[in-house]
Amino acid sequence: MKNYWFAFIIALTFSGSVSAQKNTNLSAEKWVDSVFNTLSENQKIAQLMVVRMSGLKNGRPVFFDKEVEELVRKYNIGSICLFQGGPLQHAQRVNHLQSIARTPILVTVDGEWGLGMRFDSVQSLPRQMMLGAMQNPGLMYEYGKLVADQCRRAGIQVNYAPVVDINNNPDNPVINERSFGEDKKKVTNFALQYMKGMQDNGVMASAKHFPGHGDVSVDSHHDLPVINKSRTELDSLELYPFRELIKAGVGSVMVAHLSVPAIDKTPNLPTTLSVNNVTHLLREQLGFQGITFTDALEMQGVAKFFPKGEASARALIAGNDMLCLPGDVPGSIAAIKKAIKKRQLNWKDLNLRVKKVLLAKYQYGLANWSPVSTQNLTEDLNKGISTLRRRVAEDAITLLRNDNSAIFPLTAGTNRRVAFVGIGLKKDNLFSARMRSDYDAHTYYFDYTRGREKADALLQVLKNDYDVVVLSMHGYNRVPARNFGISEAAVYLATQLQQQHQTVTVYFGNPYAMRNSCSGKVLIAAYDDDPITHETAADILNGKFSAKGKLPVTVCEGLPSGSGLVQQRLLPESWPGNLNLDLNMLSQIDSICEDAIAQKAIPGCVVLVARDGKIAYERSFGTYSYTDSTRVYCETLYDMASVTKVMATTLSVMKLYEEGRLDIHRRIGDYLPWTKGSDKAGIMIKDLLMHEGGLKSFIPFYRETINPLDGSPNGSIYAFRPDSVFSVRVAENLYMRADWNDTLYARILQSELGPRGKYIYSDNDFIFLGKIVEAISGKSLDAYTRETFYQPLQLNATGFTPRTRFPASYSAPTEEETIFRKQLIQGDVHDPGAAMFGGVAGHAGLFSNAYEIAVLSQLLLNKGTINGIQFFKPSTVNLFTAYNTKNSRRGLGFDKPEKDNHIREEPYPSASASPETYGHTGFTGTCVWIDPKYNLTYIFLSNRVNNNGDPNKFLRMSVRPKVHEVIYKSIKQ
Repeated sequence: MKNYWFAFIIALTFSGSVSAQKNTNLSAEKWVDSVFNTLSENQKIAQLMVVRMSGLKNGRPVFFDKEVEELVRKYNIGSICLFQGGPLQHAQRVNHLQSIARTPILVTVDGEWGLGMRFDSVQSLPRQMMLGAMQNPGLMYEYGKLVADQCRRAGIQVNYAPVVDINNNPDNPVINERSFGEDKKKVTNFALQYMKGMQDNGVMASAKHFPGHGDVSVDSHHDLPVINKSRTELDSLELYPFRELIKAGVGSVMVAHLSVPAIDKTPNLPTTLSVNNVTHLLREQLGFQGITFTDALEMQGVAKFFPKGEASARALIAGNDMLCLPGDVPGSIAAIKKAIKKRQLNWKDLNLRVKKVLLAKYQYGLANWSPVSTQNLTEDLNKGISTLRRRVAEDAITLLRNDNSAIFPLTAGTNRRVAFVGIGLKKDNLFSARMRSDYDAHTYYFDYTRGREKADALLQVLKNDYDVVVLSMHGYNRVPARNFGISEAAVYLATQLQQQHQTVTVYFGNPYAMRNSCSGKVLIAAYDDDPITHETAADILNGKFSAKGKLPVTVCEGLPSGSGLVQQRLLPESWPGNLNLDLNMLSQIDSICEDAIAQKAIPGCVVLVARDGKIAYERSFGTYSYTDSTRVYCETLYDMASVTKVMATTLSVMKLYEEGRLDIHRRIGDYLPWTKGSDKAGIMIKDLLMHEGGLKSFIPFYRETINPLDGSPNGSIYAFRPDSVFSVRVAENLYMRADWNDTLYARILQSELGPRGKYIYSDNDFIFLGKIVEAISGKSLDAYTRETFYQPLQLNATGFTPRTRFPASYSAPTEEETIFRKQLIQGDVHDPGAAMFGGVAGHAGLFSNAYEIAVLSQLLLNKGTINGIQFFKPSTVNLFTAYNTKNSRRGLGFDKPEKDNHIREEPYPSASASPETYGHTGFTGTCVWIDPKYNLTYIFLSNRVNNNGDPNKFLRMSVRPKVHEVIYKSIKQ
C-alpha cells in the first residue's frame, strides 16, 4: 500500500515539478522515511502547519520574527507563508529559518498576481479578471511560468493560485476581480494554463477556493457565507474547474470557509471542517490525492464558530493535510492530540499526511536546499513583468461597443476639437497626457468628492465647444461596495456627457463598474489603472492596433459575458502544443529579440509563427526607434523591402501565368515595346524571375538628381510641394517631376548587361517584372495586387503607399536617411529607386504587418486556395516555389535554401530549413519563410536600419536565422 501511494503521488501530483533527486543519493521514499523517523509526535503534527511570516507586526516593520523562529526551533513547524515585506528581508528570513530548521520548511505564498501582491519593490502582474478578458491561453501559461520563476528565485515552493472560483455574483465582495470570470470553460482553461505554467517550472499550484467561492455576497474573512445551491447546480458549475484541474494533476487544493447545505447541512460548519466536503466530495468523489490546504483558519468564516485549536483539529478530522495560519500552534497541537485520544483522528492517517508533505518537500527541491541568493534579487523578481503587463493589456482591452465609427478610432492629429474628462482624477496621468499630445485635447478633471453643482458647471463649459469628448473613469475601488466608490455626481456627469456629446468612454478598473455606463455608444473596458494600461488604451483609441479582448463577466443586459468587438481573422490563434510545438522552446525567441534590441541591432520587431494554418506565436518587441518610445504592435506596418518581390510581384506573375496572359518563356520585348532596340528586350521572363538575365544588381538613380557638393535636391527635378508637374511623392515635402520617370527606365536600358545564365541578384529584374504586370493587366501594380489578392482576403493593411490610407504613425520609421532625402523615412518606401517610382515598384514598396503576410503565406502553403477562394492551381505554386536553375538556389521569384546547406558553415536561411522551403528576405530587416514539409510559416519584421549607427549588426548577430532555428527546434518529434 505504501509503495502504491508513493508511486501514485509522484506520477500524478508532482509530474510537472523540477526534480531534486539528481543532487541526493536518496530516493524519494527513502528520504521521506529517513526524515519522518526523526520526528516526535508533536513535530509530526507541526509539520502540517503553515505559519504566517510577515515583515509587518501591528503595522510596523520588523526585521526578524522571533515568534516564527521560536516555532521553528521548538515545534519544527512544516511550512511558512510569506506576506508583507521586502524581497531581501524575506530572503534573509527564509535562509535563516531554513538553516535552523531540523526539517526543511515548505515555503508558500499567496501570490495570485505574482510576488508583487505581497512583496514591496516588486511590480504586480495583472489580476485574473483582466486575464480572463484575453483570448490567448498561451499567454496565460507564460504568466504562470513567470510567477514560478519569481517563486523559485525567492525560495518559494508553493503558490496559492490559481483562483478557479467562477464569479457569477457581481456583488461578490471577496473574489470578484480575483476570478477569471463567469464562463466555467474559460475559467477552467486559463486556470489550467496558469497551473501548468507554474508546475512545469517547479512551483506547486493550488486550486482555490474549494468547492467554489464565486457566488457569495459575504466576505469569508468576516463571516461565513452561505451558498444555497443544489448538488446538481454545484456539479455543473462550481465544481467543474476543480474536477478538470484535478484530472490535469494540480498539486494542491485550498479549501474555503463556506456553508453549503447541499454538501453538509450542519449549521455553521464551514466546508473547511466538513468531512462531507473534504473527504467524501474532494477525496472520494473527485479523486483528489494531492495536498489540501485549508484557507486561513484565522478568518472569521471559521474562527467565529470554532476556537483556534478546535478549528485545527476539526480541519484534520475533515481530511485536510495542511493547516494554514492556525494562530495558536501549541493550542492546536494539544487539540489535535486530544482528538486522537478521543479516536476522532488516528496516527496512521496523520502519518500518511506527514509523509505526503515530506514528499512534496523532496519533489520541490528541499531535500538538497540551498540558500536564496540576495544578489540582484529585486531586479530578478521584476524581470519580464513590464513586458508581460504590456502583452496582457494588448490582449485584454475590450472594445464593447462602437456605435459611432465616425469618432473611433480617433487618429492622432485629427482636426476635430477634442475634450478629455477624467472622472476620478485630480491631476495628470499618462492617459490624460496622451490625450493632449495626440489630440491637443483640453483636459478636465472631476474627482469623487465633487458634487452635482460642479458636474453641472462642467457640462455647461463643455456644451458647445467640442466635437468629441473622451471620458475615462479612474481611481474607483476594486470591490463593488458603495458602487465601487464612484459618487452619484460622477455617475450623473458621465451619463449626461454620453447623452449630450459624441463620447468615447474608457473604464480603467473592475469591469463591473461599467454598469454605470451601459448606454455608452463607444465603450472600452481597460481593466487596470496603471501607466502601461493607459498607454495601451491610448494606442487602441488611436487605432494603432485592434482590440482583442472579450468581457469576462456580465455587466448589464446589453453587455453580457463574451461581449467584445474583435477583428475576424482567417488564421486563428492556437495553443502551440495543439500544433505540436513546444511553447517553452518558442519562448526563446523572446530572448533573441530582446537581446537584439538591447545590443542596438534593431529598435523593435514583430515575429509570427504559424503552423497548420493556425498562429502559434505572434509577438511584438521594442519601440519605433532608440529615440522614439512609440511601442511596436503586432499590427505595426513595416516596409517589406524585397519581400515585395514575392508578396506582390511574383504573386501577380503567377496569376497572369496561370491565366495564360504571361508566358515565362517569352521575352521582355514581347510585353514592353519600349524596350525594343535595347539589349534588354531579349531577356527571358524566366531569367528575370531567377535573377539570371544579366542585369546590374542596383542603379543609384538618385545620384544624378542631387547636388554632388551638398546633396541638395536638383531644383529642376524636385519641388517641396506637389503640383501638376512635380506630382511624384518621393518623401515628405519632396516631389519629383512626373516626366523624370522615363529617365529612370532609360537608365536601366542604358545600363551594362552582363552574361545571361549567371546568378546576379538584381532589383532591376523585378522593376521590369512589375512593369510587365502593369502592361498586361492595364492597372498599376498597386491596383492589380490590391484588387486581385489583398481585397478578396480582407488584407486592409497590405499595399503600397500606406500614407494614402493610414497616418504615418502606423508605420515603423525605417531610417533617418542622410544622403538623398535627408529626413526620417516613415510611411514612405525606404528604397530610393522605388521612392522615385512613386512608392510603387516591382522590387520594393510594399508595406504590411506580420499577420497579413502570414495569410498570403498560407495561401501558398494551401497550394493556391484559402477561405474558399482558389487563386492558383497547385501546379502553379509547385512550379514557382521549386528549385528552377542549376546556377543558384533560386526558384521562380522565390528565394530558397542553399542546396548544400548541410555542409555550409553558415547555412541559409537556417540549418534546419527543408529543401522545400521558399520565401524572401528584405533589406530593412524583414523576411518570410514558408516550409511545406512542416506546414510552417515564419515571419520577421523589423527596421534594422533605423537609428543605431550600425545597421549591419543585425546581420552579424544572425537574428533572423537564430529565430528560424528556434522554431524548428520547437517542433516536437
